[in-house]
Amino acid sequence: MPRLGMLTRFTDDRFAWLRLTLLGLSGVGYLVLRPHPEETYGAVDWVAAVGALALCPVAVRWPLAGSLGSSLAYLVGACFGQGDPVVPEVGSTWMLLELALRATQRHVVIGTAAVVVTHVVDIWPHLPGKFPNLVFDLLISAGLPLLVGSNIRASRRLARHAEHRATAEAQAARSDERAAIARELHDMVAHHVASMVLRVGVARHVLPATDPRVTEVFDDLHAGGTTALADLRRLVAVLRDPAADGSAYVPIEPDALPDALATTVDRARRAGLTVDATIDPAVTSLDAVRGLAVLRLTQEGLTNVAKHAGPSARATLTVRVNAGAVHWELMDDGGGAAVPTALASTNDGHGLVGMRERVEVLGGSLTAGATGTGWRLATVLPAAEDR
Repeated sequence: MPRLGMLTRFTDDRFAWLRLTLLGLSGVGYLVLRPHPEETYGAVDWVAAVGALALCPVAVRWPLAGSLGSSLAYLVGACFGQGDPVVPEVGSTWMLLELALRATQRHVVIGTAAVVVTHVVDIWPHLPGKFPNLVFDLLISAGLPLLVGSNIRASRRLARHAEHRATAEAQAARSDERAAIARELHDMVAHHVASMVLRVGVARHVLPATDPRVTEVFDDLHAGGTTALADLRRLVAVLRDPAADGSAYVPIEPDALPDALATTVDRARRAGLTVDATIDPAVTSLDAVRGLAVLRLTQEGLTNVAKHAGPSARATLTVRVNAGAVHWELMDDGGGAAVPTALASTNDGHGLVGMRERVEVLGGSLTAGATGTGWRLATVLPAAEDR
């Protein structure tokens, strides 16, 4: 199989220059180290041989011109030369192979006709006695390169068809998987989120004279659920579209990123956390992918602080943009409790795994670990042109 792969690469159209360079070098080697130096080589023989060699670079770009020129060089050497025109004959045979590998069917027919005519003209004075020699020469000079070239082209065509079929099957499988995920999101997640939003909305209007703090919690739950439901519906629409590659799903526009981060921080504060946030206004210059990563890291990070350090914890969020790179850091003091063992290993918990995967896709690395009595998350997302 390795040898077959090497042969396939060598016969690829992109390697025509390599094949013709080797052809030219072999011709030069034959002229320098002729097996029969006593054989007379006249001026016409040298002109025909050198002319055939000079056509090698021409045939890289124009294979038909190289084939016709080599056939003409062979005819001149055979009819007017004193020696055996080996170099032009081999050159015309190889040029016909180049035509069979790279040219259109019309050009292949023209090149084949030129090779047949030159051999017939060369042996014509000796017919019909040397008719078997003519047949043998044509089989070697025309039949063999056409057979090899046709087989290689057919193999390439079959390989391309197999690749296209495999690509189509993979796309169909991805489409089926996307549709299945979309159904689950719609039938399970979106349904339950919509139900919760509806119940919270009913509670806001049914409960009379509730505590303002309870009303604030209800409002926050309703707003968060409505936003999550809208994001889910957009995501389901993208998943159900076979032509979509995910780029159409942009949950947050760059210009809206500062407000989204501020909303996330404010929601964490309403949950009881003390959050000191420093957000660089330059985050509006980030592309949608990195902007979404910053938002998701902040949301997941503050959720982890509230979950593991408790509502009495103090957190410090820093988001800076320096030379196009995003420096993101979130630290907490642990809320007076010991660092949870569930977070002691950065490999535990789907939240940290998801954060790490999101960061690594963008070319960064996530640092997560205990610091004092609290916890620290930090990453640097490289500039878009550096990835």
